[in-house]
Amino acid sequence: MPLDPEAQPLVNAAHAPGAIPMHLLPPDKARAVMLVQTAALGPAEAVHRIEDRSIAGPEADVPIRIYSPAENKARRALVYFHGGGWVIGSIETHDALCRMLANRAGCTVVSVEYRLAPEHKFPAATEDAYAAVRWAAEHAEELGADATRTAVGGDSAGGNLAAVVCLMARDRGGPPIDLQVLLYPITDYDLDTRSYLAYADRYLLTRDAMSWFWQHYLADEADKTKPYVSPLRAPDLSRLPRALIITAECDPLCDEGDAYARRLEAAGVAVTHACYPGMVHGFVRRATLLTQGRKALDQIAAALSA
Repeated sequence: MPLDPEAQPLVNAAHAPGAIPMHLLPPDKARAVMLVQTAALGPAEAVHRIEDRSIAGPEADVPIRIYSPAENKARRALVYFHGGGWVIGSIETHDALCRMLANRAGCTVVSVEYRLAPEHKFPAATEDAYAAVRWAAEHAEELGADATRTAVGGDSAGGNLAAVVCLMARDRGGPPIDLQVLLYPITDYDLDTRSYLAYADRYLLTRDAMSWFWQHYLADEADKTKPYVSPLRAPDLSRLPRALIITAECDPLCDEGDAYARRLEAAGVAVTHACYPGMVHGFVRRATLLTQGRKALDQIAAALSA
């Protein structure tokens, strides 16, 4: 299908004359650009209570932000990892999205400020993410949640971390995770899939940008095949939490998200997979601008509150 007309202005802005491609920027400049782009999405909605805290991480404290609706109707905590290719993005860039998730699902959301590359390369982000999930499970009562119903979620690189944390929890004997919500996740180091080639440079996320992210994230070329980097390459995907996987048709990452859904299903994991036609990478975070983004939010909320 062609690009959704609502997404066309986003693509036009990304490729406007004078716009500097992501892969030509240093990380600090790219982070600043994402913050500016986030502000353009408009004001964030109110949430009953928001608290900034720090928790113990593997090497240093990890900042988190807790979003509490008036009542945790789902009795669930969602530990959320922001996108940004492990290099950019933050609690602030995904603040509005986490607010919407908390309000629509009626659950507590814990947003995690994991360490970024290239200052902190793999496995820093994965270990911070795992520490945050362990903390949420151990403090479920404080969060107003059921420790047996912890969910993890994330978009893009955050979706990668959510998928990897599920593998880590299985391999390390816990904590229990009930649901994984993966939004257009990075699941494999492979820049030559059909969707990578079809949507390489004319849409929101480019193939060059993904190459730039990978180069900053990995310290060793051999790391790209490790399951905690490329979960699609894990030899065994059984005994993992049920999954909601959302992909966008006009996104280089579409095929690997679809492949991960099929691998999970083949391993006996309950999977709901929805590919949103004509949508671009990052469309859920832009739900204020995109009708299909709001539909995806409703689908996520339904899964969280089920």
